Parts: sequence; C-alpha cells; structure tokens
Amino acid sequence: MDALLIDWYSHNKRDLPWRQPATSAWGVLVSEIMLQQTPVARVAPIWLEWMDRWPVPSKLAAVSQGEVVRAWGKLGYPRRALRLHEAAGVIAKDHNDIVPSDVDTLLALPGIGAYTARAVAVFAYGQRAPVVDTNVRRVVARAVHGAGDAGPASNTRDMADVEKLLPVDVADAATMSIALMELGALICTAKNPRCVDCPLLTDCAWQKAGRPEYAGPLKPVQRFAGTDRQVRGLLLDVLRDTDGPVERARLDAVWADSAQRDRCLDSLLVDGLMEQTPQGLFALPGEHS
Repeated sequence: MDALLIDWYSHNKRDLPWRQPATSAWGVLVSEIMLQQTPVARVAPIWLEWMDRWPVPSKLAAVSQGEVVRAWGKLGYPRRALRLHEAAGVIAKDHNDIVPSDVDTLLALPGIGAYTARAVAVFAYGQRAPVVDTNVRRVVARAVHGAGDAGPASNTRDMADVEKLLPVDVADAATMSIALMELGALICTAKNPRCVDCPLLTDCAWQKAGRPEYAGPLKPVQRFAGTDRQVRGLLLDVLRDTDGPVERARLDAVWADSAQRDRCLDSLLVDGLMEQTPQGLFALPGEHS
C-alpha cells in the first residue's frame, strides 16, 4: 500500500502554501490550528496574511489578543486564535522562538492536542508518527477494515491502525502520513468517493466486500443558522469592525432573541474573546484602554 500511495501523492498532491519547502515549523503549526474544522479555501488567504505579519512566534506574542482575534477573521471557532497566541508566547519564551520537534514537548504547549502535535512533528520535521484526522480514519476504515466509514473515534485504536501502515523508513513514513490524509480529502471522500481514481482500488477491503453501507452510529449534522455559534460570530463582528469599545446597544442590534444574545455575550466574556470596560462598554481583549 505505501509505495502505491506515496507515488499517487507525488503526482496528485495539492499545491498548498504551507506545503512549500521554505515553510517553517511555525507556519505548519499555524496552518494546522487554522485547518481544524475549517476548509482549505478559507484558511489559505488568512494563513498567508498571518505569515506575512507574524513570521515567527515572538511577533504574534507581541501583539494584543484583540488584534489576533480581529486577524482571525471568519475562520470560526475563534478560541483557537487565543490558544495560538498563548502558545506563541511560550515558544518565544521557553523554546528560543522555535517550534519544538518532539511530540511530548509540543503536547505541553497551550492548546496543542494529540493530532496537532503529531502533525507538526511529521509535516514540519519529517518524523515517523501516526497522524490521524477524519480523512485518515475514513481511508483506513474502508481500505483496511472494509467498513463504509470509521464510526466513533478511538485515539488509541486509530493511531495503532495507522502505525501499522507506516513504512519503516522515516522519510517515507512522513510522506505516507500526508498521503493518507490527501487521499481522504480528494478521493476517498465521505460522499461520492471517486473509487475508480483510487490507487488502492484493487486492494481495498471495502471494494472487495462489495462496498457495504456504513451501519454504525451516524454523525450529527452540524447546522449553523440560528445557533449560538452564529450569534457569537455576529457579536464579534461588531467589535472586529471597530477600533475601540462599543456600547451595549450596538451588540443588542445584531440579534433579536435577547435571551440567546445575552447567553452568547456572557460566553464570549467567559472565553476571553471579549472584555467589558468599567464604563460598561465592550471591546476585544486588550483593546479597552
């Protein structure tokens, strides 16, 4: 499997900005945080802006949290921006402004979980380690286990599955990791997989089993309209579009349901994405002086 997939990847990989040879480990870390639950097309332009403004962790750590949240734009889940800002400060202070290469050290950084730590170790430093996301889990479920989808995640099981597929050679293993991910993103998709174009077609356990339908628990469909996520985004948009604190009335105007609006406003304050001044105005963190 490894040789077929690595060869396929070499001819079919997407030309993404964070895959350029000159990309630093910091650039890879920023891309991985941004790409969590966010499509590549939305991430690419923001990532380029961030790399131009903050090419090293210390540059990001030196600006206010509010400036970071504003620059996060429409990527969604803006708490990621605060965690990245905090991690940048630790990297600058404790690691000489260089993103660590060791998985355990990466895991000790604020907001860095199992997937991100291994992704940086593999994609930035070429190490041999299992990197498992939704796309990889789906490829393994079909190609190895003959199932229509991966079902509920199990970190221990999923990483063990991928570990078995990695070549012994470290460089090949790193390429295999990203090739599995790319195959799931481009060919072995959740809906309408392009099996005829898959390099694993003849060896795929799912194909050999007649492509059975997935019979496990369904993943909940995430809606956006009317949710707290939408309301939080609208409230943050008001602050992103201004240079200073705003009155409560400006925030009240964005959503009619006062109970939901108040709940979302409180959650933004608790999450540190918004601050209230002694005068009762509202601002992005660090921008109310």
